[in-house]
Amino acid sequence: MNAATAPLETLAPAADATGAGPEARHSNTFLRLKKKLERSVGEAIGDYGMIGDGDTVMVCISGGKDSYTLLSCLLALRERAPVDFRIVAMNLDQKQPGFPDHVLPGYFESIGVDYRIVTEDTYSIVKDKIPEGKTTCSLCSRLRRGIIYRTAKEIGATRIALGHHRDDILETLFLNMFFGGKIKAMPPKLVSDDGNHVVIRPLAYCTEADIARFARAMDFPIIPCNLCGSQENAQRKQIKAMLQGWARDFPGRIESLATSLKNVVPSHLADQRLFDFTGLTQQTEVEEGDTAFDPPELPRLVPQAVQIVSRLQDAD
Repeated sequence: MNAATAPLETLAPAADATGAGPEARHSNTFLRLKKKLERSVGEAIGDYGMIGDGDTVMVCISGGKDSYTLLSCLLALRERAPVDFRIVAMNLDQKQPGFPDHVLPGYFESIGVDYRIVTEDTYSIVKDKIPEGKTTCSLCSRLRRGIIYRTAKEIGATRIALGHHRDDILETLFLNMFFGGKIKAMPPKLVSDDGNHVVIRPLAYCTEADIARFARAMDFPIIPCNLCGSQENAQRKQIKAMLQGWARDFPGRIESLATSLKNVVPSHLADQRLFDFTGLTQQTEVEEGDTAFDPPELPRLVPQAVQIVSRLQDAD
């Protein structure tokens, strides 16, 4: 049994009357999972040059499992990273009714991380502008994004870290293909909409299942979103169910999909902005040639095909 498939109960911290720290009380299974997540985050940071020496990384914390895990991994990696960087946790209090505004400040202080709590009543704006029963995500995200950019500028952040993981990225890929007519996902690193910041997604190689197990074992103080967390995005829900079904029925398919995002062959798509199809000639060098049209290898059928052809010839 590995960390990805272990029951949640085996990841829970064991009781310890000695007063040792939480990690000392965790099982070996949990420690392997923790190492796996931190390794994946480290690889993503290295592959895409997400964080450099002297950077100030503003980690956006929503109160959900993904952002808590992101912060935990970055804090752990900072202790042994070859570069020096600063971490500032940032939370946007959107004034949702019943929001426990004491939870995150208390958590940040308990782990000794710098933080900034920004209070903006976007909740009232969204409820006023969006009709009852309609999805609030689009307007809410635009308002939140503007506030995040402003806050990053105020604290001098050179990187904005978001908690999107591998599953989020793949779901977005299929949402854009099925409903938007684009081959587009969430990049691990990009320039912000206002052009002034670099946005990074260090969890790009991490699976939601691993993050959920880690968050459960860490007993993070999860805060549900009463504005959009209670809504069901029907399209994303369908995509998530499809991917989960593939992961269950076809082991390795999701990993292959994730790898495909790093292996794009423009000459074998149809976007003329990425490849000059109009100017294509016999002398044009293309990647992989016409291998897209090669039939699959079926070695076990070859002898049967020979026998069929032979019988047809004899019949003639």
